[in-house]
Amino acid sequence: MGGTVRLTATVTADDKGLYCARCVQVEVAAEGGTVDEALARLREALVSYFRHRPLPEVPSRPPIVMPVEIQLPD
Repeated sequence: MGGTVRLTATVTADDKGLYCARCVQVEVAAEGGTVDEALARLREALVSYFRHRPLPEVPSRPPIVMPVEIQLPD
């Protein structure tokens, strides 16, 4: 199954200074003290995840990742 697969990750910071990197195509996430560390850990987690699972169909165009605001009722 060798080769390179391009997936999409989002990275968010929490109030404690940790970064959480999440893969958009599959439910895999990892944390780190920096963005680079979180992404490196996510890569490791994804390699481990796909050792026993099939790759998802990855669209030829990457997803658009955007913030969404909503107004909650009182």
